[in-house]
Amino acid sequence: MPILKEEPNLYPDTLLDETPGDSPQRRWFALYTKARQEKSLARELLKYQVPFYLPLVKKTSVSRGRRRSSLSPLFAGYIFLFGSEEERVRTLATNRVSRILSVECPEQLVFDLRQLRQLIAAGAPLTVESRLEPGRRVRVRQGAFAGVEGIVVKRRAETRLLVSINFLQQGASVEIDDFFLEPLE
Repeated sequence: MPILKEEPNLYPDTLLDETPGDSPQRRWFALYTKARQEKSLARELLKYQVPFYLPLVKKTSVSRGRRRSSLSPLFAGYIFLFGSEEERVRTLATNRVSRILSVECPEQLVFDLRQLRQLIAAGAPLTVESRLEPGRRVRVRQGAFAGVEGIVVKRRAETRLLVSINFLQQGASVEIDDFFLEPLE
């Protein structure tokens, strides 16, 4: 059981269901935070009602014989903001942001984030993958991940599905049986 209650990591709840063109005055940004400031920044954005997404995954650790569960950011240091220029400047005023990266292809980012949210919601153990190598693009045909698209990766004789956030050149992979997959090409 987590020590602290779960906090919102998506505001508003329908943020990833909307298309980026629905709000012309808002743009997507990837905020790179100062060390261990992701959740604090998310709390401030929620307080100001600024739309954001912070992918969180459950981590369990053992310390002094006790199991502790916590929710940790999947991508250390990153939070995704969908805001206006005024809201972007407001995030800088929090003194929690190291740099702001502008997103050139918001449709692709939203698509990637939707898929990542689906993987997290399924509760599967995820592994963060950095500097993605091109591989075979596939789609999951059935099961909890049905409809998720990604790249097949082999690690230690196991098949993994890599779902990437191309903008960050990072992603998360999950172990999957290859008979669930169908090629996209």
